[in-house]
Amino acid sequence: MQWNLRMRAAQAGIWKSTEMRRRLAEHGLEISAGKMSALWTGAPTTIRLDDLDVICVVLGCTPTDLLICEPDKVAARRPAQASTGAGPQPSPRLGRHTSVPPA
Repeated sequence: MQWNLRMRAAQAGIWKSTEMRRRLAEHGLEISAGKMSALWTGAPTTIRLDDLDVICVVLGCTPTDLLICEPDKVAARRPAQASTGAGPQPSPRLGRHTSVPPA
């Protein structure tokens, strides 16, 4: 996912993180300066849905405007299929143990 906060903020006329932080506080979301800096400068690893909701209200947008899917990156993470020509690998058969437990 690509985090698009700064672009959406610029479209709303917000050019500084301090201005964004002030507007979020006006809507009831108090964010520390460190957390605001992290949201402003990079993609968050996690974000609360309540916080995302307030951000969307302040910017007049939807979550899909802030979180942009990147299907190419998802495809690049997919493990490569081995082309051995041996056909499909057999799946393990669960519940059919043939060994005797230790005595």
